[in-house]
Amino acid sequence: MKIVLAMDSFKGTLHAHDACRIISEAIHAVLPSAEVILKPMADGGEGTADALMEARGGEWVAREVMGPLPSMKIKAGYAWFEKDRTALVEMASASGLPLLRADEYNPCLTTTFGTGELIRACLERAPRRILLAVGGSATVDGGVGAAMALGWKFLDGAGAEIPLGGEGLSKVAKVVPPTDLHLPEVDVLCDVDNPLLGEYGAAPIYGPQKGASPEMVECLSAGLEVVSRLVREQTGIEMDIPGGGAAGGLSAGAVAFMGAKLIPGIDTVMEFSGLKDALSGADWVVTGEGKFDSQSLRGKVVSGVIRAAKQAGSRVCVIAGTIQLSDKAIKEAGIEAAFATRPDTMPLDDALAEAESLLAEATGKFLTWSHL
Repeated sequence: MKIVLAMDSFKGTLHAHDACRIISEAIHAVLPSAEVILKPMADGGEGTADALMEARGGEWVAREVMGPLPSMKIKAGYAWFEKDRTALVEMASASGLPLLRADEYNPCLTTTFGTGELIRACLERAPRRILLAVGGSATVDGGVGAAMALGWKFLDGAGAEIPLGGEGLSKVAKVVPPTDLHLPEVDVLCDVDNPLLGEYGAAPIYGPQKGASPEMVECLSAGLEVVSRLVREQTGIEMDIPGGGAAGGLSAGAVAFMGAKLIPGIDTVMEFSGLKDALSGADWVVTGEGKFDSQSLRGKVVSGVIRAAKQAGSRVCVIAGTIQLSDKAIKEAGIEAAFATRPDTMPLDDALAEAESLLAEATGKFLTWSHL
């Protein structure tokens, strides 16, 4: 019996590696001779650096940079893969929402400047490629903060630089590129298809999650429109593209200011981790995350693992904190079985506190159901 564990993190409770370990231990308690391969997954959000470093033996390079608020200094860093000469910058480590208290959420003030500092720092190693993981941001600044850290200037009508944060975007009258910026190939690991602007753009969709009031959303939307128009007029680059709204527009900013291209995050993680090779001859692959819903089937970890499992001929089981899909939708997605770790009657706080034991119990249910 060969089982591959390709779990995403359970946000706020379990890292992907821990989820894989717990399931592996539960399987070996019942099937000590089973071949169990651990392949922690991520899709470009939080945990991507950990997943890729475990898969490829990367090195964490620590750096102190600006946090989500200009007044903050935090210890962040980037992952370095010497064999590939590749750097991975996980923006959440510098500009992520978990770095703030709830009363500090304010995308009019938060900035991606620290993420830009990490990108500049990794240039010291002359990478051939930079991967930018953009999930978990606290920002809606269109990547302008990161660009400023890389030497771009965003000037108002009086020729002064605009302040950091989303509220300064509407003041931009001129965009000035740096003269000494030399970047390698930059790939943004993206897991959404939202554009930068419009009804489903960065500000209205993601702004409220980061503390934006309706008035703030209007301000941020207007600012992103100003920057997008100026960039289009001055460089010919279109920022309002599918996926450009990810991370408060950092994806669009990376395209405009770093020459980046947007690629599916889960595909990159699967490639780096060697998941497809691991699935060769596998009877089962177990995947999952904290909340399994319709979004899980649109560019997230579970959707990528299902695709890979189908190609390998492996059966798929999903184990998640909660399951919000019908049995019909689960079957149509190509999933043999799905198990929730949190009982319907259990309060969320209790489920979070008992996450490890509940995950082990759900694994036991899978083993019993499948007669392994």
